[in-house]
Parts: sequence; structure tokens; C-alpha cells
Amino acid sequence: MRTYWNTTGGLNNIEPQNKNCWIQVTCPTEDDKEYLENVIKIPDYYLSDIADIDERARYEIDEGWILIILRIPYAKEVPSRTPFNTIPLGIIFNKDVCITVCYYETNMMIDFITHHQKRAVGFTDTVDMVFRLFLSSSVWYLKRLKQISGLIEKSKRNLDKKVDNIDLISLSRLQDSLTYFVTSIRGNETLLSKLKFKLPIDELDADLIEDVNIEMSQARETATIYSNILDSTMDTYANVINNNMSTVMKMLTSISLILMVPTLVTSAFGMNLVNGMEDWVLGFPLVAILSVAITVGVVWYFRHRSWL
Repeated sequence: MRTYWNTTGGLNNIEPQNKNCWIQVTCPTEDDKEYLENVIKIPDYYLSDIADIDERARYEIDEGWILIILRIPYAKEVPSRTPFNTIPLGIIFNKDVCITVCYYETNMMIDFITHHQKRAVGFTDTVDMVFRLFLSSSVWYLKRLKQISGLIEKSKRNLDKKVDNIDLISLSRLQDSLTYFVTSIRGNETLLSKLKFKLPIDELDADLIEDVNIEMSQARETATIYSNILDSTMDTYANVINNNMSTVMKMLTSISLILMVPTLVTSAFGMNLVNGMEDWVLGFPLVAILSVAITVGVVWYFRHRSWL
């Protein structure tokens, strides 16, 4: 799907044109790809690079076109192994036109457009727009991290009540998401540091870059802190599970040993041998009392040693 925006004086939908506009391409179809490659004349391999879900944050210059791939946060709508992931956002531009390409529909881009429409202020140039996309991605990393923090606390409250596999798996999946976040944010930071020397930057852009650096650093540090907390939490619950298993095994072993006592006594007197108690009327009661007495003694000893 293609949308055309006028970037000066606020973001407004305009008629399709090839110059002096922002072309937003979301979930590109074959028609969109043909239009970009044959009409706009962007290098054909740009779109395949952006389509690669594992493409790293980087920039490239070819035939007067500049490609910037930015990793942005993405929340999956359907249950999956990782509820949050990062995806590539491609920014392609030259002196006449700017194109953004994303193979997923994201809340970040919707919010980016809505925010600038409310401000009724456009972009001074394409470079300004690029760094504002960097800033928006950093803000959305922080938003997603807050959601992850809430999910971690929810799972921990559930685990405090009962250690359940579902909550443990949920924490493991959030750990995967944090790993993706930390890696992508670091890649974006490296890319930003390179672009400062490759793009024409004025004083306003320099202030904006400083804001982006602050937000990115905060997002990276927050993601790292949450990741460390999650590591510690998973280790703690692993120790709790091992401790509970040891307690159960100790109790079962103690019970087995206690049950062996009456079995041993009755087996000794129940053997087909002459022991002088075969014709004695009190033989059976004596054996039963002896079994109970020894069993009680063993139980008392185990409880005294905290084995039971």
C-alpha cells in the first residue's frame, strides 16, 4: 500500500507524485515493488534487503540513492515464541523524494504520522525526517519495554503463588524479546554515529541527534537492566524448583525407610522357621506392638533430624 505525504507545513495526503514528497509503502505488493523499481528507479536489491527480517541496521549509497535500514520494535498480534521482536524499516531517499518501506504494519509509523499531524509542522528536509524516525523508534522501544516490565511482574506474581510451566515459558519468551531489543538498539546507535558524518547536518539536526542519543541510551540501559533482572529471576525460580524437588525426594525417601521397618519386623517373624512364638497366643499382638513401637521411634528420630 502506498501513501503520499507532503512533508512541508504539516503532513497531508497528496496526489501521487514522484518529487518533493514522502512516499510511505507499507506491506508492499508486487505492484508497489514494480512502481518503486521501474518508475521511481530505486536499485532493485534495496527492497529485498529490507524484506530480510534479520537485516542489520546499516546504510548504503548506490546510484545517487541512499538506503538506511533502521531496526524498530514490533509487537506480534498473534501468540508466538517471542511476543516482541524487531523488524527492519527501510528509508530510501535522494534530493527529490523520500521513501519508507516496511513489510509490516506497525504502531510506530501510525503514531509517527499522527504526532506530526497534530503538531502541524512538517520536516525541514529529508535528513530531519530521518533523525525524527530514529527518535520515534527510541521512544517506542521504551514503550514496549514498559509493556515487557508489566508482563514480567505479572508472571512473577503468578509464580509466587504457584510455580507453573506457563509462566516460566512466558518469562523465557520475554528474555528472547529483550535480547532482540538490546541487539537492535546497539545496531541503531552504531548506525546513528556513522550517519552524523555522512549526511548534511545543520544546527537543528545536531540538537535532534543529541536527543536521539539520549533516548537510545536510555532504551538500551533499560533493556539491559530488565534482561539482567530476568536472568536473576529465572535463576531464582530454577533454584526454587530444585529445592522443592529435593524436599519432595527427601520426604519420599524418609517415608520409604519408615515403611521398611514394620515390613522387616513382620517378615522376620513370619518366616517359616521355629522361633518359639508359633503356639503363643500373644505372639501376633507382640509382633504388631513391636512393629509400631520401632516405627514410632524411627519417625521421631527422622523428625528430630528434620528428615521428615
